[in-house]
Amino acid sequence: MKITIVGAGNVGATAARMVVDRALANDVILIDIVEGVPQGKSLDIYQSAAIQYSDTKIYGTNTYEITSNSDIAVITAGIPRKPGMSRDDLISVNAEIVINSTKEIVKYSPNCIIIVVTNPLDAMTYASFVNSHFPRNRVIGMSGVLDTARLKAFICMELNVSIENINAIVLGGHGDSMVPLIRYSTVAGIPITDLLPKHRIDALMERTRNGGAEIVKLLGNGSAYFAPAASITQMVDAIVNNRHRIMSCCVYLQGEFGHSDICLGVPIKIGIQGMEEIIPIKLTPEEQKAFDKSADDVRSMIQKLQ
Repeated sequence: MKITIVGAGNVGATAARMVVDRALANDVILIDIVEGVPQGKSLDIYQSAAIQYSDTKIYGTNTYEITSNSDIAVITAGIPRKPGMSRDDLISVNAEIVINSTKEIVKYSPNCIIIVVTNPLDAMTYASFVNSHFPRNRVIGMSGVLDTARLKAFICMELNVSIENINAIVLGGHGDSMVPLIRYSTVAGIPITDLLPKHRIDALMERTRNGGAEIVKLLGNGSAYFAPAASITQMVDAIVNNRHRIMSCCVYLQGEFGHSDICLGVPIKIGIQGMEEIIPIKLTPEEQKAFDKSADDVRSMIQKLQ
């Protein structure tokens, strides 16, 4: 496996280190427009691999030639959120970055799988999909993996139980209108509705929706990167090792869940070919209404792109 990570900022560099530590590829390429940054971080990560006993090689570059024939390309490049900004505020600048990155990836690695991480994620996934001309199974947004991880973490904190006992899923757009599914949130198979009162569950759902903004506010300058990097690594692992894992990811819909020509977070099975299938879970009328509202918000972002 050869994996390219576009963007050597906090998210990209941390994801590169996690991939190297876990030896998920023979070669990792870290690319960034700032001279010296991807080269320096790659050298540092490669030296840490000697301690982790990983034989994965990592290289830093400012051009795409060395990325040729990558199996997976991860797009993290873009400006991060600052306090008071929503993910949607980033659209004009980051769209150009994602589109240009996609075209370069396709030029040098026409058979790869693209994982999109840049915000606003759903609109950026759509932009990458349209400009790649790839089949939809090979362009996947990271959104729901991160949102689900945040929901699981908050349930864990609330109930003081092992994270291994918790299952959850979050659908819809990667923004304020995301849809945490209470029915599918369980602790050792026990629905959280049996363990927590409604007002506490509502608070957990709201904190999940604002999980990224909470970190942005606390940091004061910058945004989350450890959890996003871990989410990327989990997706890479599922592809590299053909695990057929079911995750909530942002993909192009063609009628599923009542929507078409849009990229939204839905449960998918993911393996060596990327998205293997969309899992058609049945939503309640209330859940479908919330999902439709999330879709409307994402569609407005896509219209701004167009």
